Amino acid sequence: MDFRLIKTDKHSSARCGELKTLHGVVPTPVFMPVGTQGTVKTLTPEYMKKAGASAILCNTYHLSLRPGEDVVYNGGGLHKFMGWDNLIITDSGGYQVFSLSEFTKVSDNGVEFKSPVDGSSKFFSPEIAVKIQEDLGADIIMAFDECVPYPCEMDMARTAMERTVDWAKRCLSVHTREDQTLFGIVQGSVFKELRIECAEKLIDLNFDGYAIGGLSVGEGRVLMNQVLDYIVGYLPSNKPRYLMGVGFPGDILDAVERGVDMFDCIIPTRNGRNGSAFTLEGKRNILNSKYKYDNLPLDKECNCYTCKNFSRSYLRHLFYAKEVLGLALLSLHNIYFFTEMMRMVRESIMNNEFLRFKSEFLSSVEKNAA
Repeated sequence: MDFRLIKTDKHSSARCGELKTLHGVVPTPVFMPVGTQGTVKTLTPEYMKKAGASAILCNTYHLSLRPGEDVVYNGGGLHKFMGWDNLIITDSGGYQVFSLSEFTKVSDNGVEFKSPVDGSSKFFSPEIAVKIQEDLGADIIMAFDECVPYPCEMDMARTAMERTVDWAKRCLSVHTREDQTLFGIVQGSVFKELRIECAEKLIDLNFDGYAIGGLSVGEGRVLMNQVLDYIVGYLPSNKPRYLMGVGFPGDILDAVERGVDMFDCIIPTRNGRNGSAFTLEGKRNILNSKYKYDNLPLDKECNCYTCKNFSRSYLRHLFYAKEVLGLALLSLHNIYFFTEMMRMVRESIMNNEFLRFKSEFLSSVEKNAA
């Protein structure tokens, strides 16, 4: 992977760049839809491309449980296995181990947990997490980390941060694939001292990129931005910065303003499957009775396949008829909305107008369309 910084906005820390990988060039800032189990739910890779997606995130934890990294490896790696020839990132599985499993035992060696698929005992260590991701074959992989909940005591956060740094060293020591890039993950909860210490230690290890983990876990937008205010500037300006698991348009634009380059989240597709669409007139719930006879598109300003071909009335019908097409069409629209937002973000940075764009965009999309 090669990262090139192209432009920094004159009035903020927002910046444009390019990620070059074996599977194409990705302009940044970029939003990456989540394909947890090797698929973005309800959508084919072709429609993902039509929605403007240039990169996706897949989940190491879930893919290792089902179908198993050996199956993916045998199928030629994730790109061939799932029919996606653009950039793929895999997380390390650390967050899911802690958030999805009721019974976990954490030690310096790794994490023991029970599989939610069949109840069998499993063990993840930094070495195992890297080996799984090498077998999956993503372009960018993540170091194994320990994510703590919010709120937590500083002692607990320190232990997890120090363990994250130790695990990062172990990940580097066993990473062998030269066609993969390994990112380190900055942890430390909301404690400035811990975040900065973690960042400095990871920078000394010279990762090719740096992720900020452990945010958007309940601390709220104000506190998250306070963390970003001091931590983003500690990360090298010549390497990509990735805020994991975020999120809503306002959260993304706040982070872009502070110099973050990469984002992933389930928000667009989960909302789409629940009948909610992001529009320039606010968030729209297609299940609302007022759309029963409404023949307008979801968003009159949108050029996605859904808005160019189908009415609010038809989309509402699909949801009440429990047709899968409804879930797919709203998910497609939402991904297009997010990728188009990022295109406009990049354009505004190139023109030194990011802050104006952010203000005008959020004043539209954060209306309550209902």
